[in-house]
Amino acid sequence: MERYIMHVDMDAFFASVEQRDHEEYRGKPVIVGGQSVRGVVATASYEARAFGVHSAMPMAIARRRCPEGIFVSGNHAHYQEVSQQIFGIFHDFSPAVEALSIDEAFLDISGMEKLMKNCRAYGQKLKKKIYLQTGLIASVGIAPNKFLAKLASDLEKPDGLVIIASGEIKRVLWPLPISRLWGVGGKTEERLHRLGYENIGQVAQAGEAELCKNFGQKLSRQLVKLANGRDDRLVETEREAQSVGNEVTFEQDIVTQEEAEAALLALAEKVGWRLRRVNCCARTIQLKVRLGDFTTYTRSRTLSAATCYDEDIYGVARELFHALHVHSGIRLLGITGSSFDIYGQASLFEDNHKKEELYSAIDGLKKRFGYDIINHLNAKKKKDK
Repeated sequence: MERYIMHVDMDAFFASVEQRDHEEYRGKPVIVGGQSVRGVVATASYEARAFGVHSAMPMAIARRRCPEGIFVSGNHAHYQEVSQQIFGIFHDFSPAVEALSIDEAFLDISGMEKLMKNCRAYGQKLKKKIYLQTGLIASVGIAPNKFLAKLASDLEKPDGLVIIASGEIKRVLWPLPISRLWGVGGKTEERLHRLGYENIGQVAQAGEAELCKNFGQKLSRQLVKLANGRDDRLVETEREAQSVGNEVTFEQDIVTQEEAEAALLALAEKVGWRLRRVNCCARTIQLKVRLGDFTTYTRSRTLSAATCYDEDIYGVARELFHALHVHSGIRLLGITGSSFDIYGQASLFEDNHKKEELYSAIDGLKKRFGYDIINHLNAKKKKDK
């Protein structure tokens, strides 16, 4: 049975929702993202992209490039609601849906020929249903595998529908720039250019042995495989989280140890809370520190027993931080937990029973009164003193 994978990507999702909901925004450059001096662009409408504004760009640069733009903080809870509506439509078209983000997914439509006139008609039907039910536009790519389907959905944005059939892979794929290869970042692209590779076809024809002279065997094999349009990964209907983390970028660089420790404690509380909510304990704790000059450090420690408790996570992060001996301003701090065990099975010591009771009570308060209830109570206690 021939495989048919569909990749659906909502066009400028956050900005499109804002334009849909606010008539005065339509046809104008809308930029959604953090509004602080260190905020970044989450999504820019296509009108804003014409000014050179794009995702992950510092908001300060976006404002310089598009001073007449409409800048919106955004409403993630609302976007999530719209996303759930869209994913409901995805599940009407395939039983196998793999979410990649809030606004894009893979659908395996292999073996569904009886439900569709042809792949193009099926893609058009899905796009139409999304538009009729949400007022939003999606781009769709259909191909024999995930790599080609995702590539196809991006070729004619916005409002695209591109199909790459098995017999057309080389014709469509090989003339494209090597930056289109999944996983090729700026440094790898630069190295390939220096070696004379300009398009995907040149990489495919070079072969693994030739590329191995300048790249590792693993990367060379991957490059040649994708350059020839081969990708045997399945659509994963359930993707378990591999890590839980939080980070914070400060409005102004923090410079004191006390400020850093307070920020780490707040981050540890968030990571611990999220771990307990997904019923997991982390065996590895990672610290991320970015300085004012954008120098970035990551340090991690693997524990003998996994944990989801705020104080344990904070203790490890604090020790990792002090071991760095940072002596300049800090722009960003982050904590991530990974290598999961199931919460409640990591240890049966009496000491942990007491912790479980304590955090069960804390989590109960947070669920009932909101995440910040403990901070509010502590602040009130200090004020009363």
